Amino acid sequence: MAIIKPFKGLRPPKEIAKKLSSLPYDVMNSDEAAQMAQGKEMSLLHITKAEIDLPAGTDVHSELVYNKAVENFEMFKKKEWLVMEKEARYYIYAQTMDGRTQYGIVGCAACEDYLTGKIKKHELTRPDKEEDRMILTRYTNANIEPVFFSYKAVPEIDKIVDEIVKNNKPIYDFIADEDGFGHHFWVVEDMDTNKKLEKLFLEKVPCTYVADGHHRTAAAARIGIERKEKNSGHTGNEEYNFFMAVHFPDNQLKIIDYNRVVKDLNGNTPQQLIEKLNSDFIVKDEGSEIYKPKSLHEFSMYLSGKWYSLKARDGRFNDSDPIGVLDVTILSNLVLDKILGIADLRRDKRIDFVGGIRGLGELKRRVDKGEMAVAFALYPVSMTQLINIADTGNIMPPKTTWFEPKLRSGLVIHQL
Repeated sequence: MAIIKPFKGLRPPKEIAKKLSSLPYDVMNSDEAAQMAQGKEMSLLHITKAEIDLPAGTDVHSELVYNKAVENFEMFKKKEWLVMEKEARYYIYAQTMDGRTQYGIVGCAACEDYLTGKIKKHELTRPDKEEDRMILTRYTNANIEPVFFSYKAVPEIDKIVDEIVKNNKPIYDFIADEDGFGHHFWVVEDMDTNKKLEKLFLEKVPCTYVADGHHRTAAAARIGIERKEKNSGHTGNEEYNFFMAVHFPDNQLKIIDYNRVVKDLNGNTPQQLIEKLNSDFIVKDEGSEIYKPKSLHEFSMYLSGKWYSLKARDGRFNDSDPIGVLDVTILSNLVLDKILGIADLRRDKRIDFVGGIRGLGELKRRVDKGEMAVAFALYPVSMTQLINIADTGNIMPPKTTWFEPKLRSGLVIHQL
């Protein structure tokens, strides 16, 4: 069964939590991070994107950046912007977007569970990104940012979370300026409740699923191995054997669409593209108003000022193949590769990916300004599909899932 244990969190005093917390490191570049942190000395970006405190053009993977992150981290602790709990506890972290709230439990997952497959993944990682977060963890000796996990909902755990939320005011409760979403945070104070939660995880949760944060998860597991190999007295109980994650029940999560824009039509005219699409899709002109896919295996396309619906014809995909049935696979095989000549989604510079949080208007904008020639919107993947793929040991194609809201970093940190 999965290990999800309480830990002694390092976290900000209530009055500065909003000022200190930030969006995760990987949703912005260095210039955007510098702009977000401008005039905000308490922003966690001074640790997670420490290059913003160094001369412009500094290599983000240089030792200078990692040393600056450590310097800033130590300064945050010295100034008591981050204060250590006296006892190990769980935390409840809830997020509100569009009137819907999801409640996660912050606890430490086990590196060993990742290595043995009890923590299941659905994406491949890039070695360079994995290495970067591993080095930051090594330098700071901490999991600065949480990863986003899910598990199959357990009614007994839901009931405990429900009671805590109903009977206690959150210690942090704010709307973030960057995303406009609500963020709410409770400390599980009662030690018996902490013990009960730990027992329930061990008894009722056989495995967990990486929803968002594959690189940080892989980096944390590698740090665990590294520390184990260097410790002749290793017992398995050391804090470096665990890393921080927010665990959400699967029935509360909603994946949003992850769309594609392509720079050219691979030598086709718009009319030729539509004619070629007709062999595998029922193509319908939907006019100039934004058209959103309404079901699985339906896509929308924006081309030359018009929106089209594309419905995959029968027999063009394999319902019994967990990867082949995904809309990202259908689009990749029948359109991007077959017609537009894009076979490698990870490396081809002719394609870009747009998270659904930006809306389909962003697809239209990029095509209308001439930056892209055509855009495709997809119906979102479901949590059921994600879990099915992870359970069968499969890997999703690149840029398949987009989770929103993003977890705030800095509400709690796990020291190794």
